[in-house]
Amino acid sequence: MVESTKQYGADLVVDSLINHKVNYVFGIPGAKIDKVFDTLEDKGPQLIVSRHEQNAAFMAQAIGRITGEPGVVIATSGPGISNLATGLVTATAEGDPVLAIGGQVKRADLLKRAHQSMDNVAMLSPITKYSAEIHDGNTISETIANAYRRAKSGKPGASFISIPQDVNDREVSVKAIKPLTDPKLGTASVNDINYLAQAIKNSVLPVLLLGNGASHEKVTQSIRQLLEFVKLPVVETFQGAGIVSRELEEESFFGRVGLFRNQPGDMLLKKADLVIAIGYDPIEYEARNWNAEISARTIVIDVVPAEIDTYFQPERELIGDIADTIDLLLPAVKGYELPEGSIEYLQNLKKNMSGDVKFDRHSQKGLVHPLDVIDSLQNQVTDDMTVTVDVGSHYIWMARYFKSYEARHLLFSNGMQTLGVALPWAISAALVRPNTTIISVSGDGGFLFSAQELEVASRLHLPIVHIIWNDGKYNMVEFQEEMKYGRSSGVQLGEVDFVKYAESFGAKGYRVDSKESFDATLKKAINEAKSGPVLIDIPIDYKDNIKLGETILPDEFY
Repeated sequence: MVESTKQYGADLVVDSLINHKVNYVFGIPGAKIDKVFDTLEDKGPQLIVSRHEQNAAFMAQAIGRITGEPGVVIATSGPGISNLATGLVTATAEGDPVLAIGGQVKRADLLKRAHQSMDNVAMLSPITKYSAEIHDGNTISETIANAYRRAKSGKPGASFISIPQDVNDREVSVKAIKPLTDPKLGTASVNDINYLAQAIKNSVLPVLLLGNGASHEKVTQSIRQLLEFVKLPVVETFQGAGIVSRELEEESFFGRVGLFRNQPGDMLLKKADLVIAIGYDPIEYEARNWNAEISARTIVIDVVPAEIDTYFQPERELIGDIADTIDLLLPAVKGYELPEGSIEYLQNLKKNMSGDVKFDRHSQKGLVHPLDVIDSLQNQVTDDMTVTVDVGSHYIWMARYFKSYEARHLLFSNGMQTLGVALPWAISAALVRPNTTIISVSGDGGFLFSAQELEVASRLHLPIVHIIWNDGKYNMVEFQEEMKYGRSSGVQLGEVDFVKYAESFGAKGYRVDSKESFDATLKKAINEAKSGPVLIDIPIDYKDNIKLGETILPDEFY
């Protein structure tokens, strides 16, 4: 009689990930979680060993944002867990599903001042949707199943599971749970849908405000179908970028909103007599910015009830499957047309959007104007490419001026505005969208928050072009300080040779000094990135940042 193969807690962890069809695990091993890493050598998802747990969490976040299924990150106890915090708070704040699994000291050491003993669950509970510690190995799989579902249900976010070392290392007597069918939401009620339809028909200038929740593939398809038949103006949040297709842009797209209250989209939202907020989360762009006068008539379409505040008081909420709700709304509003006066207003607004600030692009020798960089990107980045954008002055320019025509192909951190996300996100985008080049954009400050992950990109030969807008300062802080105080402080950085830095990791590095040289270098880099990452260092001219932060269009557009 052959003795059955022994199963341990770590087997349940890995088998659960296999059952949930997880393709990648990001993380760094350590003694308290190493049996899981040892098990991953024999079976399960592809292990991507990162250079920092925070960046591994960012990589998992990008998997969640792009695919809609939780990305998985695994870290060891102590600082391994605390290093996850920034990535997990970013994921939860920005609606991206993540499953984080952390090592813990043996159960006997939990209440002692033992090596790396700390309360993992208490630390991460405030920044996750679900946080639990497992004390019985036979409950590992059921806990993972619940954490995985919680991460992607409702408004997605991060789940965290802490597993003591002796729980992972001991035998278990159960098998891994296979995932259950996801619960199917129904549509909003017929009464609510009819109410919204009538509100649109009675409106002079209804506007769609599309947030991150509207960028799911199915929801995007439904919105596009609605816009084909009913020509409603649309404003996207930064995280809703790309929902409006190239074909619908001319009649429907009126800019993005986020950060400063002076975008064309702000003007349209203020002018509108009905704002239909679809998948909108206030953390993307607080309602006090676009509804400062508390005058907007607002109706919400979402999967969860809205978070109410003084500036966001929807008169009706259509809660349910967003795509199915929009599909039912379409026949009820088909045939609606904007009044002639509204069409004329929108046409004038569109004319002014193309040059909403009259910048002088002439820069001193050796520097490149942001709009010249964006022009080159716009000409060479195809719709199927993914562009990941870090936080900094470059992110304001990119969010306002770079056009994207596919949802979740232009990625911003707009809820937490977390430095360092661009390169880790690009790594994940390259894994799940392997047949395209990924463009990653950062400032020189934010790049060094996660630049060590260039080694991961090189190790995996990922097709990434990383572009650094280099001015030697934390410029997004600098120009806002200058607007407030007439001077800046604490923003000066030392010089770094980013070309040599890239080469030291096995990547290619280039430095440009004009629009023409960037144009040519970008073309070459996109081709060369097929065999591994390429970095381009651009000396950027931020002379117009303060102008960008001031009022854009005349008062008559409000």
